[in-house]
Amino acid sequence: MPDDEVLQDEPHREIVRVGDSVRRPVQPWSATVHALLRHLEAVGFPYAPRVLGIDGEGREVLTYLDGESGPAGWAKVVDDDGLVAMARLLRDYHEAVAGFRPSAGAFWAGRTEPPGAGEVVCHGDFGPWNLVWRGTRPVGILDWDYAWPARPVHDVAYALEYVAPFRADDECVRWLRYPAPPDRRRRLERFAEAYGLTSTAGLVDEVIDQQQLVLERTRQLAAEGCEPQVSWQASGALDRIAERVRWSRAHRHLFS
Repeated sequence: MPDDEVLQDEPHREIVRVGDSVRRPVQPWSATVHALLRHLEAVGFPYAPRVLGIDGEGREVLTYLDGESGPAGWAKVVDDDGLVAMARLLRDYHEAVAGFRPSAGAFWAGRTEPPGAGEVVCHGDFGPWNLVWRGTRPVGILDWDYAWPARPVHDVAYALEYVAPFRADDECVRWLRYPAPPDRRRRLERFAEAYGLTSTAGLVDEVIDQQQLVLERTRQLAAEGCEPQVSWQASGALDRIAERVRWSRAHRHLFS
């Protein structure tokens, strides 16, 4: 393998692997994310990259997590083994982060307020593409740029949008690797149980609320000139996200 391997070559964010490290552009919130990752290292949480510093080109340097990620993640959660493992990993993360206290000057993508009562620092982008997989076992969590304070159920609801999933039958089969339209209610209940919830009451509303919240956050980041949100807005992607929220409201009966 060559010394340098481009993992992502988007104009706004080139990510390069150099040996056992990953080099990524620094963001306005990177210092806060680094503090979070150092907390996870201190409490022995093994599924997050470690912060190695800043290189001579001003990029953050993190440890490389070996396994499958990105589009390969979608197939991993079709079967119960991957679905359950993903939910349990999310619960493990929330337990590990519970003691993290951000500094008074902590800066987040899309939020300025400090954590409130009942909130933890959520991953904020906990989808199957941002996990590192070995078989159907997730062994790492990637891309912490959108970590922010929220109630833990925000991460649960965010994940459920993609793994229940809150998508039409044709999209589930054509894009998300399902062999047939999924039993969404059963999958929602299975994920919730594996995470440790004792009830799914109100969970469908939580998913729809987080979809709307993420849409608003994306619009805010686009207005602030952040990428890739600016490009998403220009391409009409935010309109498609809004359509997904409408789909979820119209098809809530599939989940409860």
